Amino acid sequence: MRQNEFGQPIGMAVENWTPRPFPSLKPMQGQYCSLEGLCPRKHGDQLFDAFGADPEGRNWTYLFDGPFDTRVDFDAWVERVSKTSDPLFYAIIDAKTERAVGVASFMRIDPVTGVIEVGNIHFSSLLQKTPLATEAMFLMMRRAFDELGYRRYEWKCDSLNAPSRKAAARFGFTFEGIFRKAIMYKGRSRDTAWFSIIDSEWPAIKAMFETWLDASNFDENGKQKNTLQECAPERAE
Repeated sequence: MRQNEFGQPIGMAVENWTPRPFPSLKPMQGQYCSLEGLCPRKHGDQLFDAFGADPEGRNWTYLFDGPFDTRVDFDAWVERVSKTSDPLFYAIIDAKTERAVGVASFMRIDPVTGVIEVGNIHFSSLLQKTPLATEAMFLMMRRAFDELGYRRYEWKCDSLNAPSRKAAARFGFTFEGIFRKAIMYKGRSRDTAWFSIIDSEWPAIKAMFETWLDASNFDENGKQKNTLQECAPERAE
């Protein structure tokens, strides 16, 4: 452990650091899906149809916005969030149908210290529990770490959102704790669960995703042969 001149423990040195680039809306291309900047004219109808498979609005419960009572309200939301730079919204496109089936964003973007969060994740039923969903998250991680050189990648959610917490663990995030009464949204209080991946962990997590996403990991019916965790590199003892 490093110490300063007073004998006090201090963190590791950060040498030759420069602020990281701000993420762009340049498309991210994968095997099963791609991500591109959210465009109301191009993606509005497709997303309205995709999210329409959830008529009760169950999938909006833990998001800051929605569900929407009318198409006009939905269009206004798409128009508004498509214009923000933080959060920076992407549409998730199914490579087979070439239609938008979900959204996600980079947010709380801090280029100075190299910290970025993935959030506003809304997977329609056409996307949930598919290779597309996993690949979309991998593509965003790869942009943050490999293309932009960020040091820390965060995932936060309502502590009561069990599916989101399970997804974070599956994707290789480390649980860091609960921030009690962190925010208020939709007229209720939220305790926030924090997760992260840091740059030193990324190479192993990247290898895990690449092994899982390889075509050889799926049978002729598209069913996985090994889980994402089973594809993780073995750690040296």
